[in-house]
Amino acid sequence: MAKSKNVCNAKKLSYISVPSQIINSLSSSSLQSLLVSPKRNNTNSFFSVYKHSCRSPRVWLFALFLFGLVGMLRLGWNIDTLIPFSPYPNPCLQTQSNTDSVAQKHDALVANANNLGQPAHDSPSEIAEFWKQPDGMGYRPCLDFSAEYRRTSEVMVKDRSKYLLVVVSGGISQQRNQIVDAVVIARILGAALVVPILQVNVIWGDESEFSDIFDLAHFKSVLANDVRIVSSLPSTHVMTRPVEEKRTPLHVSPQWIRSRYLKRINREGVLLLRGLDSRLSKDLPSDLQKLRCKVAFQALKFAPSILELGNKLAQKMQSKGPYLALHLRMEKDVWVRTGCLPGLSKEYDELIQSERRRRPELLTARSNMTFHERKLAGLCPLNAIEVTRLLKALGAPKTAKIYWAGGQPLGGKEALSPLTKEFPHFYNKDDLALPGELEPFAKKASFMAAIDYIVSEKSDVFMPSHGGNMGHAIQGQRAFSGHKKYITPNKRHMLPYFLNSSMPEAEFNRIIKELHHESLGQPELRTSKAGRDVTKYPVPECMCNDAHSHSI
Repeated sequence: MAKSKNVCNAKKLSYISVPSQIINSLSSSSLQSLLVSPKRNNTNSFFSVYKHSCRSPRVWLFALFLFGLVGMLRLGWNIDTLIPFSPYPNPCLQTQSNTDSVAQKHDALVANANNLGQPAHDSPSEIAEFWKQPDGMGYRPCLDFSAEYRRTSEVMVKDRSKYLLVVVSGGISQQRNQIVDAVVIARILGAALVVPILQVNVIWGDESEFSDIFDLAHFKSVLANDVRIVSSLPSTHVMTRPVEEKRTPLHVSPQWIRSRYLKRINREGVLLLRGLDSRLSKDLPSDLQKLRCKVAFQALKFAPSILELGNKLAQKMQSKGPYLALHLRMEKDVWVRTGCLPGLSKEYDELIQSERRRRPELLTARSNMTFHERKLAGLCPLNAIEVTRLLKALGAPKTAKIYWAGGQPLGGKEALSPLTKEFPHFYNKDDLALPGELEPFAKKASFMAAIDYIVSEKSDVFMPSHGGNMGHAIQGQRAFSGHKKYITPNKRHMLPYFLNSSMPEAEFNRIIKELHHESLGQPELRTSKAGRDVTKYPVPECMCNDAHSHSI
Protein backbone atom coordinates (compact mmCIF):
# COMPACT_ATOMS: atom_id res chain seq x y z
CA MET A 1 0.00 0.00 0.00
CA ALA A 2 3.01 2.30 0.30
CA LYS A 3 3.22 2.61 -3.47
CA SER A 4 -0.47 3.49 -3.79
CA LYS A 5 -0.14 6.04 -1.09
CA ASN A 6 2.67 7.79 -2.91
CA VAL A 7 0.69 7.86 -6.13
CA CYS A 8 -2.33 9.35 -4.46
CA ASN A 9 -0.27 12.02 -2.81
CA ALA A 10 1.47 13.05 -6.06
CA LYS A 11 0.49 16.54 -7.14
CA LYS A 12 -0.09 16.04 -10.87
CA LEU A 13 -2.89 17.33 -13.04
CA SER A 14 -4.27 14.69 -15.46
CA TYR A 15 -6.92 14.67 -18.17
CA ILE A 16 -8.92 11.80 -19.66
CA SER A 17 -11.24 11.67 -22.65
CA VAL A 18 -14.56 9.90 -22.10
CA PRO A 19 -16.87 8.91 -24.99
CA SER A 20 -20.38 10.34 -24.98
CA GLN A 21 -21.83 6.84 -24.58
CA ILE A 22 -20.05 6.44 -21.23
CA ILE A 23 -21.12 9.86 -20.10
CA ASN A 24 -24.78 9.05 -20.80
CA SER A 25 -24.57 5.80 -18.87
CA LEU A 26 -23.19 7.42 -15.68
CA SER A 27 -25.33 8.79 -12.92
CA SER A 28 -25.27 12.45 -12.21
CA SER A 29 -23.44 11.86 -8.94
CA SER A 30 -20.78 9.74 -10.62
CA LEU A 31 -20.40 12.27 -13.39
CA GLN A 32 -20.06 14.99 -10.82
CA SER A 33 -17.34 13.08 -9.05
CA LEU A 34 -15.42 12.82 -12.31
CA LEU A 35 -15.83 16.41 -13.46
CA VAL A 36 -15.83 18.45 -10.26
CA SER A 37 -12.97 18.47 -7.83
CA PRO A 38 -13.89 18.42 -4.11
CA LYS A 39 -14.20 21.81 -2.49
CA ARG A 40 -11.19 22.73 -0.45
CA ASN A 41 -12.34 24.72 2.53
CA ASN A 42 -8.85 24.49 3.96
CA THR A 43 -5.73 22.49 3.49
CA ASN A 44 -6.20 20.20 6.45
CA SER A 45 -9.74 19.10 5.52
CA PHE A 46 -8.65 18.34 1.93
CA PHE A 47 -5.83 16.03 2.95
CA SER A 48 -8.02 14.35 5.53
CA VAL A 49 -10.73 13.43 2.98
CA TYR A 50 -8.21 12.45 0.30
CA LYS A 51 -6.30 10.26 2.72
CA HIS A 52 -9.47 8.49 3.81
CA SER A 53 -10.56 7.87 0.19
CA CYS A 54 -7.22 6.36 -0.77
CA ARG A 55 -7.50 3.86 2.07
CA SER A 56 -10.97 2.67 1.00
CA PRO A 57 -10.90 -0.60 -1.08
CA ARG A 58 -14.30 0.22 -2.59
CA VAL A 59 -12.94 3.37 -4.19
CA TRP A 60 -10.03 1.49 -5.74
CA LEU A 61 -12.24 -1.30 -7.11
CA PHE A 62 -14.71 1.17 -8.60
CA ALA A 63 -11.88 3.20 -10.22
CA LEU A 64 -10.31 0.09 -11.76
CA PHE A 65 -13.69 -1.10 -13.09
CA LEU A 66 -14.53 2.32 -14.52
CA PHE A 67 -11.20 2.80 -16.35
CA GLY A 68 -11.29 -0.77 -17.68
CA LEU A 69 -14.77 -0.23 -19.10
CA VAL A 70 -13.77 3.09 -20.68
CA GLY A 71 -10.68 1.51 -22.26
CA MET A 72 -12.60 -1.42 -23.76
CA LEU A 73 -15.33 0.77 -25.20
CA ARG A 74 -12.78 3.19 -26.64
CA LEU A 75 -10.79 0.35 -28.20
CA GLY A 76 -13.86 -1.04 -29.90
CA TRP A 77 -15.14 2.22 -31.30
CA ASN A 78 -11.94 3.83 -32.57
CA ILE A 79 -9.09 1.41 -33.12
CA ASP A 80 -7.38 3.83 -35.51
CA THR A 81 -6.39 6.09 -32.60
CA LEU A 82 -4.09 3.33 -31.36
CA ILE A 83 -2.18 2.92 -34.61
CA PRO A 84 -1.97 6.39 -36.17
CA PHE A 85 1.19 5.57 -38.22
CA SER A 86 0.32 2.05 -39.30
CA PRO A 87 0.36 1.81 -43.12
CA TYR A 88 -1.41 -1.54 -43.22
CA PRO A 89 -5.22 -1.69 -42.80
CA ASN A 90 -6.75 -4.51 -40.77
CA PRO A 91 -9.99 -5.60 -42.48
CA CYS A 92 -11.15 -7.35 -39.30
CA LEU A 93 -11.12 -4.14 -37.28
CA GLN A 94 -11.73 -1.40 -39.84
CA THR A 95 -14.77 -0.02 -41.53
CA GLN A 96 -14.50 0.85 -45.22
CA SER A 97 -13.94 4.53 -44.47
CA ASN A 98 -11.13 3.76 -42.07
CA THR A 99 -9.55 1.40 -44.61
CA ASP A 100 -9.54 4.16 -47.21
CA SER A 101 -8.00 6.56 -44.70
CA VAL A 102 -5.15 4.20 -43.82
CA ALA A 103 -4.58 3.37 -47.49
CA GLN A 104 -4.18 7.05 -48.22
CA LYS A 105 -1.65 7.32 -45.41
CA HIS A 106 0.20 4.34 -46.85
CA ASP A 107 0.35 5.94 -50.29
CA ALA A 108 1.67 9.15 -48.78
CA LEU A 109 4.35 7.32 -46.82
CA VAL A 110 5.48 5.38 -49.88
CA ALA A 111 5.62 8.57 -51.94
CA ASN A 112 7.69 10.29 -49.28
CA ALA A 113 10.03 7.32 -49.07
CA ASN A 114 10.53 7.33 -52.82
CA ASN A 115 11.32 11.02 -52.79
CA LEU A 116 13.97 10.80 -50.09
CA GLY A 117 17.28 12.01 -51.45
CA GLN A 118 15.80 13.01 -54.80
CA PRO A 119 16.58 16.51 -56.07
CA ALA A 120 13.67 18.84 -56.55
CA HIS A 121 14.19 19.10 -60.32
CA ASP A 122 13.63 15.37 -60.89
CA SER A 123 9.97 15.89 -61.78
CA PRO A 124 8.78 14.04 -64.92
CA SER A 125 8.24 17.27 -66.85
CA GLU A 126 11.74 18.58 -66.15
CA ILE A 127 13.32 15.21 -66.90
CA ALA A 128 11.53 15.19 -70.26
CA GLU A 129 12.69 18.76 -70.85
CA PHE A 130 16.33 17.79 -70.33
CA TRP A 131 16.15 15.03 -72.95
CA LYS A 132 14.11 17.15 -75.38
CA GLN A 133 15.84 17.75 -78.71
CA PRO A 134 16.23 21.27 -80.13
CA ASP A 135 14.12 22.54 -82.99
CA GLY A 136 16.09 21.73 -86.15
CA MET A 137 13.90 24.18 -88.08
CA GLY A 138 13.59 21.73 -90.95
CA TYR A 139 17.27 21.84 -91.94
CA ARG A 140 18.55 18.78 -93.78
CA PRO A 141 21.82 17.85 -95.57
CA CYS A 142 22.03 19.62 -98.90
CA LEU A 143 25.21 18.95 -100.92
CA ASP A 144 24.12 19.89 -104.41
CA PHE A 145 27.22 21.06 -106.31
CA SER A 146 27.03 23.59 -109.11
CA ALA A 147 27.05 22.61 -112.77
CA GLU A 148 30.49 24.17 -113.21
CA TYR A 149 31.88 22.10 -110.34
CA ARG A 150 30.53 18.90 -111.89
CA ARG A 151 31.97 19.74 -115.32
CA THR A 152 35.39 20.45 -113.84
CA SER A 153 35.27 17.20 -111.91
CA GLU A 154 35.10 15.11 -115.09
CA VAL A 155 38.46 16.53 -116.19
CA MET A 156 40.16 16.42 -112.77
CA VAL A 157 39.50 12.79 -111.91
CA LYS A 158 41.09 11.72 -115.20
CA ASP A 159 44.30 13.68 -114.68
CA ARG A 160 47.39 11.55 -113.97
CA SER A 161 50.08 14.22 -113.90
CA LYS A 162 49.80 15.86 -110.45
CA TYR A 163 49.87 14.27 -106.99
CA LEU A 164 49.55 15.76 -103.56
CA LEU A 165 51.25 14.14 -100.55
CA VAL A 166 50.23 15.28 -97.06
CA VAL A 167 51.44 14.43 -93.57
CA VAL A 168 48.87 15.06 -90.84
CA SER A 169 49.65 15.30 -87.12
CA GLY A 170 48.02 15.56 -83.72
CA GLY A 171 45.17 13.58 -82.22
CA ILE A 172 42.56 11.85 -84.31
CA SER A 173 40.16 14.82 -84.46
CA GLN A 174 42.99 17.18 -85.41
CA GLN A 175 44.02 14.69 -88.10
CA ARG A 176 40.46 14.59 -89.41
CA ASN A 177 40.46 18.36 -89.85
CA GLN A 178 43.72 18.24 -91.78
CA ILE A 179 42.50 15.39 -94.01
CA VAL A 180 39.41 17.45 -94.86
CA ASP A 181 41.55 20.40 -95.91
CA ALA A 182 43.96 18.13 -97.80
CA VAL A 183 41.11 16.94 -100.02
CA VAL A 184 40.02 20.52 -100.65
CA ILE A 185 43.59 21.64 -101.49
CA ALA A 186 43.92 18.72 -103.91
CA ARG A 187 40.69 19.87 -105.55
CA ILE A 188 41.95 23.48 -105.78
CA LEU A 189 45.15 22.26 -107.50
CA GLY A 190 43.39 19.69 -109.68
CA ALA A 191 45.68 17.00 -108.28
CA ALA A 192 45.16 13.43 -107.13
CA LEU A 193 45.51 12.91 -103.38
CA VAL A 194 47.74 10.16 -102.08
CA VAL A 195 46.22 8.59 -98.95
CA PRO A 196 47.31 10.90 -96.12
CA ILE A 197 50.21 9.81 -93.92
CA LEU A 198 49.45 9.87 -90.19
CA GLN A 199 52.49 11.17 -88.35
CA VAL A 200 53.56 9.06 -85.37
CA ASN A 201 52.26 10.77 -82.27
CA VAL A 202 55.23 11.58 -80.01
CA ILE A 203 53.01 11.82 -76.91
CA TRP A 204 51.08 8.55 -77.25
CA GLY A 205 53.45 6.64 -79.55
CA ASP A 206 50.57 5.62 -81.82
CA GLU A 207 51.86 4.28 -85.17
CA SER A 208 48.42 3.71 -86.75
CA GLU A 209 48.02 4.23 -90.48
CA PHE A 210 45.08 5.74 -92.32
CA SER A 211 43.51 2.37 -93.12
CA ASP A 212 43.80 1.29 -89.46
CA ILE A 213 41.50 4.10 -88.39
CA PHE A 214 39.36 4.91 -91.44
CA ASP A 215 37.56 2.86 -94.06
CA LEU A 216 39.84 3.48 -97.06
CA ALA A 217 37.59 1.85 -99.66
CA HIS A 218 34.64 3.95 -98.49
CA PHE A 219 36.79 7.10 -98.52
CA LYS A 220 37.80 6.52 -102.15
CA SER A 221 34.28 5.61 -103.25
CA VAL A 222 32.51 8.63 -101.75
CA LEU A 223 35.01 11.10 -103.25
CA ALA A 224 35.34 9.38 -106.63
CA ASN A 225 33.59 12.26 -108.45
CA ASP A 226 35.40 15.02 -106.57
CA VAL A 227 39.06 14.10 -106.12
CA ARG A 228 40.92 11.00 -107.22
CA ILE A 229 42.32 9.16 -104.20
CA VAL A 230 45.29 6.82 -104.70
CA SER A 231 46.99 4.53 -102.19
CA SER A 232 50.53 5.38 -103.39
CA LEU A 233 52.43 7.27 -106.05
CA PRO A 234 52.44 5.62 -109.48
CA SER A 235 55.69 4.23 -110.85
CA THR A 236 56.06 7.27 -113.09
CA HIS A 237 56.37 9.52 -110.04
CA VAL A 238 58.06 7.31 -107.47
CA MET A 239 61.54 8.65 -108.19
CA THR A 240 60.35 12.23 -108.34
CA ARG A 241 61.63 14.41 -105.54
CA PRO A 242 58.53 16.20 -104.24
CA VAL A 243 58.39 19.92 -103.66
CA GLU A 244 58.05 20.26 -99.88
CA GLU A 245 56.29 23.17 -98.27
CA LYS A 246 56.54 23.54 -94.49
CA ARG A 247 55.50 27.12 -93.91
CA THR A 248 52.03 27.57 -95.29
CA PRO A 249 50.53 30.64 -93.57
CA LEU A 250 47.31 30.46 -91.60
CA HIS A 251 43.91 30.84 -93.30
CA VAL A 252 45.10 31.13 -96.90
CA SER A 253 42.64 31.48 -99.76
CA PRO A 254 42.25 29.28 -102.86
CA GLN A 255 43.87 32.06 -104.87
CA TRP A 256 46.92 31.96 -102.61
CA ILE A 257 47.12 28.16 -102.96
CA ARG A 258 47.08 28.35 -106.76
CA SER A 259 49.56 31.21 -106.99
CA ARG A 260 51.97 29.52 -104.59
CA TYR A 261 51.79 25.86 -105.60
CA LEU A 262 50.19 25.37 -109.02
CA LYS A 263 53.24 26.10 -111.17
CA ARG A 264 55.49 24.02 -108.95
CA ILE A 265 53.22 20.96 -108.90
CA ASN A 266 52.71 21.22 -112.65
CA ARG A 267 56.46 21.29 -113.11
CA GLU A 268 57.53 18.66 -110.57
CA GLY A 269 54.39 16.51 -110.52
CA VAL A 270 54.45 15.94 -106.72
CA LEU A 271 53.85 18.37 -103.86
CA LEU A 272 54.39 17.47 -100.20
CA LEU A 273 52.59 19.49 -97.50
CA ARG A 274 52.94 19.23 -93.75
CA GLY A 275 51.17 20.87 -90.86
CA LEU A 276 47.87 21.72 -92.53
CA ASP A 277 46.08 22.57 -89.30
CA SER A 278 44.11 25.80 -89.82
CA ARG A 279 46.13 26.66 -92.94
CA LEU A 280 43.16 26.87 -95.27
CA SER A 281 40.69 29.73 -94.90
CA LYS A 282 37.34 29.04 -93.20
CA ASP A 283 35.65 31.18 -95.84
CA LEU A 284 35.67 29.38 -99.19
CA PRO A 285 33.42 29.37 -102.25
CA SER A 286 30.18 27.44 -101.75
CA ASP A 287 31.23 24.33 -103.70
CA LEU A 288 34.44 23.97 -101.69
CA GLN A 289 32.52 24.37 -98.44
CA LYS A 290 30.19 21.58 -99.56
CA LEU A 291 33.23 19.45 -100.34
CA ARG A 292 34.48 20.02 -96.82
CA CYS A 293 31.18 18.75 -95.43
CA LYS A 294 31.17 15.77 -97.79
CA VAL A 295 34.61 14.70 -96.57
CA ALA A 296 33.92 15.29 -92.88
CA PHE A 297 30.40 13.87 -92.63
CA GLN A 298 30.26 11.25 -95.38
CA ALA A 299 33.70 10.14 -96.60
CA LEU A 300 35.60 9.83 -93.30
CA LYS A 301 34.01 6.69 -91.91
CA PHE A 302 35.80 4.67 -89.25
CA ALA A 303 37.29 1.27 -90.09
CA PRO A 304 34.83 -1.67 -89.75
CA SER A 305 36.52 -3.08 -86.62
CA ILE A 306 36.31 0.28 -84.82
CA LEU A 307 32.78 0.93 -86.00
CA GLU A 308 31.62 -2.48 -84.84
CA LEU A 309 32.96 -2.08 -81.30
CA GLY A 310 31.89 1.57 -81.03
CA ASN A 311 28.34 0.73 -82.11
CA LYS A 312 28.26 -2.20 -79.69
CA LEU A 313 29.15 0.03 -76.73
CA ALA A 314 26.67 2.68 -77.88
CA GLN A 315 23.92 0.05 -78.01
CA LYS A 316 24.72 -0.96 -74.44
CA MET A 317 24.22 2.64 -73.36
CA GLN A 318 21.02 2.95 -75.40
CA SER A 319 19.61 -0.22 -73.82
CA LYS A 320 19.60 1.61 -70.49
CA GLY A 321 17.46 4.43 -71.91
CA PRO A 322 18.49 7.89 -73.13
CA TYR A 323 22.04 8.81 -72.23
CA LEU A 324 24.29 11.82 -71.94
CA ALA A 325 27.86 11.83 -73.24
CA LEU A 326 30.48 14.05 -71.61
CA HIS A 327 33.86 14.84 -73.14
CA LEU A 328 35.94 15.58 -70.06
CA ARG A 329 39.22 17.45 -70.59
CA MET A 330 40.86 16.85 -67.22
CA GLU A 331 44.14 15.15 -68.19
CA LYS A 332 47.44 16.44 -66.84
CA ASP A 333 48.65 17.78 -70.20
CA VAL A 334 45.39 19.72 -70.66
CA TRP A 335 45.86 21.57 -67.37
CA VAL A 336 49.48 22.30 -68.28
CA ARG A 337 48.75 23.54 -71.81
CA THR A 338 45.77 25.73 -70.87
CA GLY A 339 47.55 27.49 -68.02
CA CYS A 340 44.78 26.44 -65.64
CA LEU A 341 44.66 24.60 -62.32
CA PRO A 342 42.62 21.46 -61.57
CA GLY A 343 41.57 22.68 -58.11
CA LEU A 344 41.83 19.21 -56.55
CA SER A 345 44.36 20.13 -53.88
CA LYS A 346 47.42 22.31 -53.30
CA GLU A 347 49.64 19.36 -54.18
CA TYR A 348 48.06 18.86 -57.61
CA ASP A 349 48.06 22.59 -58.33
CA GLU A 350 51.75 22.78 -57.48
CA LEU A 351 52.43 19.76 -59.69
CA ILE A 352 50.88 21.54 -62.68
CA GLN A 353 52.65 24.83 -61.98
CA SER A 354 55.98 23.03 -61.61
CA GLU A 355 55.51 21.23 -64.94
CA ARG A 356 54.59 24.51 -66.61
CA ARG A 357 57.72 26.22 -65.27
CA ARG A 358 59.85 23.33 -66.43
CA ARG A 359 58.35 23.27 -69.94
CA PRO A 360 56.98 26.74 -70.74
CA GLU A 361 56.70 25.87 -74.43
CA LEU A 362 53.68 23.68 -73.61
CA LEU A 363 51.58 26.65 -72.58
CA THR A 364 49.15 27.41 -75.40
CA ALA A 365 46.96 29.90 -73.54
CA ARG A 366 47.77 33.58 -73.19
CA SER A 367 50.95 33.72 -71.14
CA ASN A 368 50.26 37.24 -69.84
CA MET A 369 47.10 36.14 -67.99
CA THR A 370 46.92 34.74 -64.48
CA PHE A 371 45.03 31.56 -63.74
CA HIS A 372 42.11 33.51 -62.26
CA GLU A 373 41.94 35.78 -65.32
CA ARG A 374 41.89 32.75 -67.62
CA LYS A 375 39.20 31.13 -65.49
CA LEU A 376 36.87 34.11 -65.55
CA ALA A 377 37.50 34.58 -69.29
CA GLY A 378 36.16 31.07 -69.90
CA LEU A 379 39.50 29.72 -71.12
CA CYS A 380 39.78 26.86 -68.61
CA PRO A 381 38.23 23.40 -68.73
CA LEU A 382 35.41 22.79 -66.28
CA ASN A 383 36.36 20.51 -63.40
CA ALA A 384 34.08 17.76 -62.09
CA ILE A 385 32.41 19.99 -59.49
CA GLU A 386 31.53 22.61 -62.11
CA VAL A 387 30.27 20.02 -64.59
CA THR A 388 28.07 18.53 -61.87
CA ARG A 389 26.57 21.89 -60.89
CA LEU A 390 25.97 22.80 -64.52
CA LEU A 391 24.20 19.53 -65.30
CA LYS A 392 22.02 19.78 -62.19
CA ALA A 393 21.08 23.36 -63.01
CA LEU A 394 20.13 22.36 -66.56
CA GLY A 395 17.81 19.67 -65.20
CA ALA A 396 19.82 16.47 -65.63
CA PRO A 397 18.10 13.85 -63.44
CA LYS A 398 20.03 11.91 -60.83
CA THR A 399 19.09 8.74 -62.72
CA ALA A 400 20.72 9.98 -65.94
CA LYS A 401 22.99 7.48 -67.69
CA ILE A 402 26.30 9.16 -68.51
CA TYR A 403 29.08 8.05 -70.82
CA TRP A 404 32.30 9.95 -70.28
CA ALA A 405 34.91 10.22 -73.00
CA GLY A 406 38.52 11.32 -72.62
CA GLY A 407 41.80 10.26 -71.08
CA GLN A 408 42.39 9.46 -67.43
CA PRO A 409 41.95 12.66 -65.42
CA LEU A 410 44.66 14.02 -63.20
CA GLY A 411 43.81 12.72 -59.75
CA GLY A 412 42.13 9.54 -61.02
CA LYS A 413 38.80 8.56 -59.47
CA GLU A 414 39.11 11.30 -56.86
CA ALA A 415 38.85 13.91 -59.61
CA LEU A 416 35.57 12.37 -60.82
CA SER A 417 33.99 11.80 -57.40
CA PRO A 418 31.67 14.88 -57.49
CA LEU A 419 30.15 13.51 -60.70
CA THR A 420 29.89 9.90 -59.61
CA LYS A 421 28.28 10.83 -56.28
CA GLU A 422 25.56 12.90 -57.96
CA PHE A 423 25.16 10.68 -61.03
CA PRO A 424 25.89 7.06 -60.06
CA HIS A 425 25.16 5.65 -63.54
CA PHE A 426 28.55 6.75 -64.85
CA TYR A 427 30.38 4.70 -67.50
CA ASN A 428 33.27 4.80 -69.93
CA LYS A 429 34.48 2.35 -72.56
CA ASP A 430 36.37 0.29 -69.98
CA ASP A 431 33.17 -0.23 -68.00
CA LEU A 432 31.12 -1.26 -71.04
CA ALA A 433 33.60 -3.46 -72.91
CA LEU A 434 33.94 -7.15 -72.17
CA PRO A 435 37.08 -8.30 -70.31
CA GLY A 436 40.03 -8.19 -72.71
CA GLU A 437 37.99 -6.57 -75.50
CA LEU A 438 40.03 -3.35 -75.47
CA GLU A 439 43.36 -4.94 -74.61
CA PRO A 440 44.64 -5.25 -78.22
CA PHE A 441 44.23 -1.49 -78.63
CA ALA A 442 45.62 -0.36 -75.27
CA LYS A 443 48.55 1.46 -76.92
CA LYS A 444 46.55 2.86 -79.84
CA ALA A 445 45.29 6.25 -78.69
CA SER A 446 43.62 6.95 -82.04
CA PHE A 447 41.59 3.75 -81.80
CA MET A 448 40.44 4.60 -78.26
CA ALA A 449 39.56 8.16 -79.28
CA ALA A 450 37.54 6.81 -82.22
CA ILE A 451 35.50 4.60 -79.84
CA ASP A 452 34.78 7.65 -77.67
CA TYR A 453 33.78 9.61 -80.78
CA ILE A 454 31.26 6.97 -81.91
CA VAL A 455 29.57 6.52 -78.52
CA SER A 456 29.47 10.28 -77.94
CA GLU A 457 28.06 11.07 -81.37
CA LYS A 458 25.22 8.56 -80.88
CA SER A 459 24.20 9.95 -77.48
CA ASP A 460 20.91 11.76 -76.87
CA VAL A 461 22.71 14.72 -75.33
CA PHE A 462 26.39 15.68 -75.63
CA MET A 463 28.41 18.20 -73.64
CA PRO A 464 32.16 18.94 -73.63
CA SER A 465 33.86 20.36 -70.55
CA HIS A 466 36.17 22.39 -72.77
CA GLY A 467 36.47 23.35 -76.41
CA GLY A 468 38.62 21.18 -78.66
CA ASN A 469 38.83 19.39 -81.97
CA MET A 470 36.75 16.40 -80.87
CA GLY A 471 34.00 18.55 -79.44
CA HIS A 472 33.91 20.67 -82.60
CA ALA A 473 33.82 17.59 -84.84
CA ILE A 474 30.94 16.05 -82.87
CA GLN A 475 29.07 19.36 -82.85
CA GLY A 476 29.20 19.52 -86.65
CA GLN A 477 28.28 15.84 -87.06
CA ARG A 478 25.28 16.16 -84.71
CA ALA A 479 24.13 19.28 -86.55
CA PHE A 480 24.44 17.53 -89.92
CA SER A 481 22.49 14.56 -88.51
CA GLY A 482 19.48 16.73 -87.65
CA HIS A 483 20.70 19.05 -84.89
CA LYS A 484 20.84 16.58 -82.02
CA LYS A 485 21.14 18.20 -78.60
CA TYR A 486 24.60 19.61 -77.91
CA ILE A 487 25.20 21.71 -74.78
CA THR A 488 27.88 24.38 -75.14
CA PRO A 489 28.88 25.56 -71.64
CA ASN A 490 28.72 29.34 -71.47
CA LYS A 491 31.75 29.44 -69.19
CA ARG A 492 32.58 33.12 -69.38
CA HIS A 493 29.10 34.24 -68.30
CA MET A 494 28.20 31.47 -65.86
CA LEU A 495 31.33 31.22 -63.71
CA PRO A 496 30.67 34.43 -61.71
CA TYR A 497 27.42 32.83 -60.54
CA PHE A 498 29.30 29.68 -59.58
CA LEU A 499 31.39 31.81 -57.22
CA ASN A 500 28.32 33.33 -55.53
CA SER A 501 27.75 30.95 -52.62
CA SER A 502 24.88 33.02 -51.17
CA MET A 503 22.62 32.66 -54.22
CA PRO A 504 19.59 30.39 -53.65
CA GLU A 505 19.70 27.21 -55.69
CA ALA A 506 16.41 27.93 -57.48
CA GLU A 507 17.67 31.33 -58.61
CA PHE A 508 21.01 29.85 -59.67
CA ASN A 509 19.27 27.18 -61.76
CA ARG A 510 17.02 29.77 -63.40
CA ILE A 511 19.96 31.95 -64.42
CA ILE A 512 22.02 29.01 -65.73
CA LYS A 513 19.10 27.79 -67.86
CA GLU A 514 18.59 31.28 -69.21
CA LEU A 515 22.29 31.56 -70.14
CA HIS A 516 22.09 28.29 -72.10
CA HIS A 517 18.67 28.44 -73.75
CA GLU A 518 20.32 29.25 -77.10
CA SER A 519 23.31 26.93 -76.62
CA LEU A 520 21.60 23.55 -76.93
CA GLY A 521 22.43 22.63 -80.52
CA GLN A 522 19.92 24.78 -82.39
CA PRO A 523 20.79 25.69 -85.99
CA GLU A 524 23.29 28.54 -86.19
CA LEU A 525 24.41 30.32 -89.32
CA ARG A 526 28.12 29.89 -89.94
CA THR A 527 28.16 33.29 -91.57
CA SER A 528 26.79 35.05 -88.47
CA LYS A 529 30.36 35.21 -87.05
CA ALA A 530 33.66 35.52 -88.88
CA GLY A 531 36.04 32.58 -88.95
CA ARG A 532 33.53 29.82 -88.24
CA ASP A 533 34.31 26.38 -89.62
CA VAL A 534 31.66 24.86 -91.88
CA THR A 535 32.36 21.41 -90.42
CA LYS A 536 31.21 22.81 -87.07
CA TYR A 537 28.41 25.04 -88.39
CA PRO A 538 27.12 23.39 -91.61
CA VAL A 539 24.25 25.88 -92.07
CA PRO A 540 23.73 27.37 -94.64
CA GLU A 541 26.28 25.97 -97.12
CA CYS A 542 25.73 22.25 -96.36
CA MET A 543 22.15 22.21 -95.07
CA CYS A 544 18.99 23.76 -96.42
CA ASN A 545 15.32 24.11 -95.46
CA ASP A 546 12.12 25.77 -96.58
CA ALA A 547 13.27 29.37 -96.34
CA HIS A 548 9.69 30.63 -96.44
CA SER A 549 8.68 28.83 -93.23
CA HIS A 550 11.91 28.94 -91.24
CA SER A 551 14.54 31.53 -90.59
CA ILE A 552 17.34 31.99 -88.08
